[in-house]
Amino acid sequence: MATETVTQNTELRKGISKKEALLLSSFAERKKYIITLSDILCETSCTYNHAKVIANRLLKKKWLIPIEKGRYLIAPLEAGKEPVYTEHEYAIASVLVQPYYISYWSALNYHGMTEQVPFTVFIATTKRRKNKKIHGVNYSFVTLVKNKFFGYMTTTIAGMQVNVSDKEKTIVDCLDHPEYCGGIGETAKALWTARQEIDLERLLDYAIKTKNGAVLKRLGYLLQKLQIKMSAELDEIIRENISKGYSVLDITLKKEGKHNHEWNLLVNVSDKKLLEWRDVY
Repeated sequence: MATETVTQNTELRKGISKKEALLLSSFAERKKYIITLSDILCETSCTYNHAKVIANRLLKKKWLIPIEKGRYLIAPLEAGKEPVYTEHEYAIASVLVQPYYISYWSALNYHGMTEQVPFTVFIATTKRRKNKKIHGVNYSFVTLVKNKFFGYMTTTIAGMQVNVSDKEKTIVDCLDHPEYCGGIGETAKALWTARQEIDLERLLDYAIKTKNGAVLKRLGYLLQKLQIKMSAELDEIIRENISKGYSVLDITLKKEGKHNHEWNLLVNVSDKKLLEWRDVY
């Protein structure tokens, strides 16, 4: 289950005018909890400068929470004079960059493929963006080349439409970048947890589409170690696409270990370490 961001306001929230109340109520009715100056401008038909005045007033009165320049989170109207502001961090992530989708450890958490709760929201995008920290939550942007930017779905979180990688793409992204999901052991656990839900043909198709030979090698190795069976046809496809040269199984660890000639991998994780999570599953 995904986590929520909770930020405590230490000051009493001040009363608002009738016009300000109507403005916030209008956004609430449309379940629009994150707004921009342009939203205020369109809603009130005022000038841009006056929209800034309205936003600043609501900020001072603690009815808006700044996310980044010109973008705000609306504090719940029912929260009272001493509100606890609660908004899902994935909803906030959805307005930080375009295009995007939530992936890696965050998507593992969303899909229930890990019991770990990451302290960082991982966002895949084709744009370069500096990492941010908003209300105590770290947002990490992973820049992908265009051919890797696919395999996500749109879901509703905290009343907002949010893009999240599907289960198969989440696994593939973690195989591509184990450093963003807690290592290859966490990926193995996720693959095992979702083994009856994932589409192996789609998983293999995604892996090939990334054009990263290490992804296929790691996938084949993990499927074998976990004894997750695939059809003879899929097994043949994965082996035909194994690239030459050796890739490291877990790039978060030292490049030392045994060479696995079947999958062209430098195996730098022992079976015990790779599968230690099975003791609690």
